[in-house]
Amino acid sequence: MTRTIVSTELAPKAIGPYSQAVRAGNTVYLSGQIPLDPASGELVGGDITAQTRRVFENLSAVCTEAGGSLADIVRVGIYLTDLGDFAAVNAVMAEYMKPPYPARSTIGVAALPRGAQVEVDAVLVPGG
Repeated sequence: MTRTIVSTELAPKAIGPYSQAVRAGNTVYLSGQIPLDPASGELVGGDITAQTRRVFENLSAVCTEAGGSLADIVRVGIYLTDLGDFAAVNAVMAEYMKPPYPARSTIGVAALPRGAQVEVDAVLVPGG
């Protein structure tokens, strides 16, 4: 199976040995996005709501580059350093995604890269 790398300047560059996304067949696997500003490469300031919005903006940019949109996401993984932020993250996700919602897991973690409070990865099927 051929793998094609998906990359855009409108989302943060990978901060390790991985790609923003990889297409395999008609499925695109999006790497986790943390709330980095793509222009500066720095973590955005603000509360969990601001950080989550930046994450979904980053994911949206990668989806667009892959020929899809957030509406084409079939699975989301959310990683939180504080599960007390669950409701706030849900509210932001509902701003960016409409029913039918993708499958999802939410996992509490001890820490995330660069001190982020939230990270989100996804599986995209453009036009799916």
